[in-house]
Amino acid sequence: MSIQIITADITELNVDAVVNAANTTLLGGGGVDGAIHRAAGPELLQACRALPQVKPGVRCPTGEARITPGFRLPARYVIHTVGPVWHGGAHDEPSLLASCYEQSMALALDHDVDSIAFPAISCGIYGYPPERAAPVALRSLRASIPADTSIQVLICCFGDTMASIWRAALNDAG
Repeated sequence: MSIQIITADITELNVDAVVNAANTTLLGGGGVDGAIHRAAGPELLQACRALPQVKPGVRCPTGEARITPGFRLPARYVIHTVGPVWHGGAHDEPSLLASCYEQSMALALDHDVDSIAFPAISCGIYGYPPERAAPVALRSLRASIPADTSIQVLICCFGDTMASIWRAALNDAG
């Protein structure tokens, strides 16, 4: 397994799966979620609507993941995961964030994905400090990928500032 930090538009990456930092409805939103929905086309919204609700208005609870086809994206799949909103760190945010990465990787492995791109989940509008999110994400990714797997993992940052934070965390983790 290799983990690389890149600066790019996640919707343009030629990977088997992209991870969508979604909301619990899975019906689109702003940021990465909106960009992925726009690039994938209206079929993505239809596929998300077809996913069962686990309670009214919730198709994917925080910390869980769901998978759909990628439709008009270069990626075969979109793995939707709902990160935690940052409330200071004492409301189970680290374990919920770790679960997003773990559950997304489990779906990727179940679908024989050879390459996957993650955004910086929860580090945008959800307010999770990237300096705290990156080590949690990298630890959970390393722990959730079998040693004999050659999957390529990209952390796709939209800007250089975010990418430098993630690179520092990757270097600190060894």
